[in-house]
Amino acid sequence: MNGEGWRRRLRAAGHSFVNSARNPAVRRIQLGFLGACTAEWAFTVVLSVYAFDEGGAEAVGLVSLLRMLPSALLTPFAAAVADRWRRDLALTLVSTIRCATAVGITVIVAGGGSVVAVYLLAILSTAAALLYRPVNSALLPLLCRTPGELASANIVRGLLDSVSTLVGPALAAALLTGGSTSAGFAAVAVISGLSAAVTLGLRVEEPEHRAGRRSVLGGLLRGAQVVIRTPQLRVMFLLIGAQTMTRGALSVFSVLVAVDLLDMGEPGVGTLTAAVGAGAILGSLFASMFVGNRGLAAWFGAGVAIWGAPLVVLAIAPSKPTALGLFALIGVGNALVDVGAFTLIARLAPERVLARVYGLLECVGGAAVGAGSVLAAWVASTTSLKQALVVLGLIGPALVLIVWFSLRRLDDAMLARDEDLRLLQRVSVFDPLPLPALEQLAAGLRPRRVAAGETVYQQGDPGDGCFIIESGTADVLGDGRPIATVGPGELVGEIALLRQVPRTATVQASTEMDLRLLDADRFVCVVTGWETSREVTRGHVDELLDRFTPDAQLDPEPE
Repeated sequence: MNGEGWRRRLRAAGHSFVNSARNPAVRRIQLGFLGACTAEWAFTVVLSVYAFDEGGAEAVGLVSLLRMLPSALLTPFAAAVADRWRRDLALTLVSTIRCATAVGITVIVAGGGSVVAVYLLAILSTAAALLYRPVNSALLPLLCRTPGELASANIVRGLLDSVSTLVGPALAAALLTGGSTSAGFAAVAVISGLSAAVTLGLRVEEPEHRAGRRSVLGGLLRGAQVVIRTPQLRVMFLLIGAQTMTRGALSVFSVLVAVDLLDMGEPGVGTLTAAVGAGAILGSLFASMFVGNRGLAAWFGAGVAIWGAPLVVLAIAPSKPTALGLFALIGVGNALVDVGAFTLIARLAPERVLARVYGLLECVGGAAVGAGSVLAAWVASTTSLKQALVVLGLIGPALVLIVWFSLRRLDDAMLARDEDLRLLQRVSVFDPLPLPALEQLAAGLRPRRVAAGETVYQQGDPGDGCFIIESGTADVLGDGRPIATVGPGELVGEIALLRQVPRTATVQASTEMDLRLLDADRFVCVVTGWETSREVTRGHVDELLDRFTPDAQLDPEPE
């Protein structure tokens, strides 16, 4: 790549970070996410060492399972609730709960209290932590207008996640070197409190009547149905399950590799985990320069494979420098998985169930982490550590090879969707809508070609949809008189849908036209479901009717 190519990629990378920094709501959400993830990584390392001191490697695996399974079962229900109420408020509540539980654990550990009480509070803390990501992931797209903006925001979030992967374990390692697990738990309490303070008072506009009349259980089932009925989401959930199983195994392997295989001692656990964070930072920078919004599914698959392959190499060539480099490579894979998964899921799932889909993702991930940790401990104890590294490390790469062509088809589908989004963004009435709303409209677009002289619709016809003009021009006729000429990027037919009246004018093609049809229910649901959009469309319709009102009296606009 020449110098100009590097400069262009560096400018693209800088654009991602500048956009997040300039938007106050995005900035607060990102900083809160940084604090929450830093606290979680530090908590995981300190708790793993505490469990190892209390009961060895088996205790580490058992505690991980006890944390993840109850949390995985509860998180989808909590996410269903989050889809019914304000997500911005849920972020603050989660960090507050984590702060309170960390304070309780600190007091118990410092006073030599019950190990069972520590583990119970750890389960509660983890349940709260697992809710943070789905709520955060569902909230962030509401602040974006294009897939590129969402990918950029997720790249920045991935970088912050990577920084937390480095800072959290490094902080834990420093505190553990001083011989104090209670100090580590206290640090988690402080960081969680700061995360809550950053998002306190945040307000993001969300669509009205998102949950409808469904019960929490009904809403939860609706989220699962979306995943089951969407082939692309099924593939992504399968691969994320493999990646998170490897992550669970890594929580055990990091202890065994540091303490038993490489003689790095307990602080080595934090050092290896911090190497993952360092690699993830490099991976996020790489993603900002080379990944962008294209080929995300393929990059996502590569990230899943990279999570497992280094474990196989480590089993073949174990050494401290090799281990640090391979754990850093796992971090690169983590960055690719994050930007691909969170961007694509936000584009594939309807906004009204987005938190539930992400909650189900955390459920699958939590169960897989628990299963991976137990499986890693069992395989390592019944065979050998090196054999366990190979067995668990091959799961992700093997599954990626199996579904590779499905990932490539998903990338092709997203390229076609991007064309539809660009057309929608040319229509001024859609300007207030965030990306999830535009994605919902784009998913319902249907092509229609009209010959020159053909009538698109007749005045007085029932309104069953509206049309976006992709190419060509048409004359608008009211009571047989010319009113206006419309062309590419303009919307016609919307008055009948918004006012619930027959067509107020005739639209006749003056040239051959390519149109995109939006059905009435989808259009009305989206544009009237957001307060700012509803105000814009009301003013838009009033302006059109000022230009021409049919002789027949229009019915009043419903309240």
